[in-house]
Amino acid sequence: MGAPEGQPLALYAQTFNTVEGNTAFYSLPAPRQSERWRQQVPDHFRFAFKFPRQISHDAQLVNCAQETARFIHTMQPLLDVCGPFMLQLSAQFSASQLDSLWRFLDALPEHLDIAVEVRHPDFFAKGESERQLNRGLLERRMSRVCFDSRALFSALPDDEATREAQRKKPRLPVHILDQVECPMVRFIGHPQLEKNTEFLRPWATKMSQWLAQGKHPYFFVHMPDIGDTLQLAQLWHELINEISSVAGTWSLPQKAEQPQQGLF
Repeated sequence: MGAPEGQPLALYAQTFNTVEGNTAFYSLPAPRQSERWRQQVPDHFRFAFKFPRQISHDAQLVNCAQETARFIHTMQPLLDVCGPFMLQLSAQFSASQLDSLWRFLDALPEHLDIAVEVRHPDFFAKGESERQLNRGLLERRMSRVCFDSRALFSALPDDEATREAQRKKPRLPVHILDQVECPMVRFIGHPQLEKNTEFLRPWATKMSQWLAQGKHPYFFVHMPDIGDTLQLAQLWHELINEISSVAGTWSLPQKAEQPQQGLF
């Protein structure tokens, strides 16, 4: 059955099985909007919504219980199709604030899956601060988001889209927790599609290992120019199908629309 005309999420969900919920980072959707989104996706589809920046950035996870409860209540119609909620922390959120992170996470409902994205250098130095972060997440069975921008920053900034992406996106080491059930990777590609193969192939191997171990990984791809993201998604799944018999065959329909544009 085709998706109703004018519902891009429903069209998107015919091809893809997950999407980042970036809109929640900037503002809460209306409750009826959450209900409409649920009606447009099949039961196997998974959203990965971000906590609002009001909570993660403005409040720095402190004195925000009311805002957090409102966010979770708004997401209620979607909880059966929600994967991990992404808690993206600012680059200013340091190891000195880990106690605030643990208090915030421990106050959340137990049924929520959480993936935490950190950006402060403290958490990439392979020292005690990073060990404390990883240990605390593992104890709570929560994921650490891996933000992989190596392909993006290997590109020459010779077009506006690449310059803008390099200005806005963090340049971080690639650190991830293998032990969790739902590893999550956010990959920002090189503007020249073929250049991404060398960066994606190791991830395809890792994805194959995770799937064989019964894990439920999430892998999101982005490009400096959003119009190129569809081709990057196709390249990613071609590599997965080359390496993994677990993944199965996958291809985009001939007339697939650009993913995420106008959605999230």
